[in-house]
Amino acid sequence: MTDQGDRLVMTPGPTALPPEVREAMARPIHNPDVEPAFTEFYRDLLGEVGEVYRTDDDPVILAGEGMLGLEASVASLVAPDETVLCLSNGLFGAGFADLVETHGGEAVLHEVPADEGFDVEAVKGAIETHDPAVATMVHCETPTGVLNDLDGVLAALDEAGVLTVVDAVSSLGGTPVPTRGIDVCLGASQKCLSSPPGLSMLSVSEDAWRKVAETEQDSFYASLEPWRELSFDDPPAPFPYTHSVSNLYALEASIDRLLEEGVENAFERHEAAAARCRERGRELGLEPHPPEELASPTVTAFAVEGRAGELQRRLAEDHGVVLSTGLGERADDLLRVGHMGYNADERKVERAMDALAVVLE
Repeated sequence: MTDQGDRLVMTPGPTALPPEVREAMARPIHNPDVEPAFTEFYRDLLGEVGEVYRTDDDPVILAGEGMLGLEASVASLVAPDETVLCLSNGLFGAGFADLVETHGGEAVLHEVPADEGFDVEAVKGAIETHDPAVATMVHCETPTGVLNDLDGVLAALDEAGVLTVVDAVSSLGGTPVPTRGIDVCLGASQKCLSSPPGLSMLSVSEDAWRKVAETEQDSFYASLEPWRELSFDDPPAPFPYTHSVSNLYALEASIDRLLEEGVENAFERHEAAAARCRERGRELGLEPHPPEELASPTVTAFAVEGRAGELQRRLAEDHGVVLSTGLGERADDLLRVGHMGYNADERKVERAMDALAVVLE
């Protein structure tokens, strides 16, 4: 059994944390409810988040793991009985439909196989048939390693006047996200930004804010409404609830690190790590999933029919390397390597794949 300090966690989130991010968590905290200094810090952090999103839309940071962002977008935008087109080629795409139904909307699920992208003409047909007010989709389907090309789909939805919600939790900061064509784009702290779990990020367009104002809210914590007119003019700002201060300090350190490297440079680093991971996998006789043209640079899934759980256990127990299995129906058929954020490092990929080579032998 490898010592805990030698563990290599190469999962597709949460990722390992850089030293400066761990140190930021230990800073003495400001009280966000009474100290103006926290308001100034949060305002400046929003500006940095906007640089990562590369859009002029308003950024919001919520105190809650990435799933809170998904639910908040649905709870805030979807009125009772309103039709929502949920585009899905994986677990999280389909999961949006459950959230829509939970909050009283009518979900129309437009599904394609997990190893296929979305056909723009088929999406246009679904828009014409169902006349949705909102459409949801996932950029990177982490359970299968699929990165969806959304440009054509977003253009079709925009032309039809449909608000768009995109889960970019596993891609933001690791690969280009078409944020300028998205009304609500969702991110999270624990993926490509390599910060601790606990924060959701959103960019919200003017059209989306108008829809929030028009929609009766059925939640407080899972609602964007309290953040719509949050003012920083007279600190301390009246935050809807006491924010997760230490997590925000860590997020600042993570984003500072990313911006210092340069976002484009980070994208190239992710591409290089992904290419090396897949090259090593093929050398071991493992077939990457999905096809290369659909593969995300942040996570690689290898087809290991019925062996994922056993391989995961032996890697962890014998080599101190932590990988992920698939999820849902393919839980034991896919072994996933997360090369995102701090772990988008070819040296870490080599160590993980060296261990996998030994286990496979």
